[in-house]
Amino acid sequence: MPSTTLTDMQEWLSQQEVKVHGNYINGEWKESTSGNTFSICNSAQRDQVLGFFQDSNEEDVNEAVEAAAEAFQGWSQVPGPDRGAVLYRFADLLEENATELAYILSAEQGKALTEAKGEVMRAAKEARFGAGEAFRIEGNTLPGERSNVWSSTIRKPLGVVAAIAPWNFPVVTPVRKIAPALAYGCTVVYKPASVTPWTSVVLMELLAKAGVPNGVVNLVVGSGSRVGNPLVKHPLVKGISFTGSSSLGKNINEIAAGRLAKTQLELGGKNPAVVLDYKDAENVAKQIVSAAFACSGQRCTSISRVIVTKENKAELTEALVKEMKNAKVGPAWEEGVTVGPLINEQHLDSVREYLEIASAEGARVVYGGETLSEGAYGQGAYIVPALLDQVTPEMRVAKEEIFGPVLVVLEVEDKEEALRVANNVEYGLAASIFTNDLTTAYQFADRVETGMVHVNHGTASAAHMPFGGVKQSGAGAFSIGKSNVEFFTELKSVYFQY
Repeated sequence: MPSTTLTDMQEWLSQQEVKVHGNYINGEWKESTSGNTFSICNSAQRDQVLGFFQDSNEEDVNEAVEAAAEAFQGWSQVPGPDRGAVLYRFADLLEENATELAYILSAEQGKALTEAKGEVMRAAKEARFGAGEAFRIEGNTLPGERSNVWSSTIRKPLGVVAAIAPWNFPVVTPVRKIAPALAYGCTVVYKPASVTPWTSVVLMELLAKAGVPNGVVNLVVGSGSRVGNPLVKHPLVKGISFTGSSSLGKNINEIAAGRLAKTQLELGGKNPAVVLDYKDAENVAKQIVSAAFACSGQRCTSISRVIVTKENKAELTEALVKEMKNAKVGPAWEEGVTVGPLINEQHLDSVREYLEIASAEGARVVYGGETLSEGAYGQGAYIVPALLDQVTPEMRVAKEEIFGPVLVVLEVEDKEEALRVANNVEYGLAASIFTNDLTTAYQFADRVETGMVHVNHGTASAAHMPFGGVKQSGAGAFSIGKSNVEFFTELKSVYFQY
């Protein structure tokens, strides 16, 4: 294993053979029947090719789904504790290989190395929680209507599950889907994002090493149109767990509904931080900035709106700028970097377009927003995190998901207006409130239209708590926590007369 020093990442990458990676189907690495591959490059060093991956097609999808359907017959009969034991081994392997995985994750996705390492360790935590759930697949015994009848409910595994993950968290998101699927007795066909498939190759290797039988987890790499669509439409796929944009999620839901397949959708967000009162403006700013710019703002739970009362706006804005100046933009391996490059140039163009739209609508850039392209910055899609003021609730930057390092400040008169503005978007994923008043905090938690609420801290979730949203931010059972049982299993009622 490589050492954990930052400078070793470049050295480690330079020593890796640039390989052609196959799909993983029924326990074997296979080339796509298309005969085509594509390359990915280092997000912070465009001229460094990281590997070649399969440009798969519907034939590959069919082979993987059929393998998963066959494997389901055996895996679903394995006792829950034995399935859990495999997942415990997998969690251990994630930790043992955390440095290598972090190097690969940072290279293909761009996030700071310390953040990448944290993602791997979080994935291990979630895998362990999933392992424990394999021991706790509970049913109920209910009083019978007749004295000689026992009435019970039991949970049965759903079947073959399609897991479709985004590029921003290429380790924890697939683990978040695969671990509970295996715990509850399902089998999986996994499609990663085409821009971040290398980490998925390593995950397959570790799952196999942990003892996952052939066909139980399968990997098919390729585009959404040639892999994602046939996967969602396949009649043997009983459920689709998808994380990504709201527009794609709705399309998947429409297709799945046509054949009554279950869906678990984690979609977009436009998450507010409502700031009403506080003891320390700098501490509040630290919480907000951390939640806003982790993963360079490219995460669904990023805080993107600060809703603050008029009397506190000036002080809080000053504190936000002060905290944002502490951020260091650069490549993942550089000492002290907290904000890496965006995933690619196309996404940078989208973020810059939003800044132009904001300016045209009357918003003012208080800090940041500059594109960095000189010297080493020319090898990646870098932008300084931006803070916008003079923003009104109806502006596009206040309503639409930018998915980048842009934070807007909205001024309100009181807590009632703050709540209205917080709810004045189509999304409902997460929200934070900062207040010293307990009653206000409880009222906000009760009335804000989000799936998750955070009081006096940023939008950081936990490895055992249900994760999900409402409105355009999600549909189906929440993930991570106990709520997963609602997606990965089906309920069966049993009547026993004696």
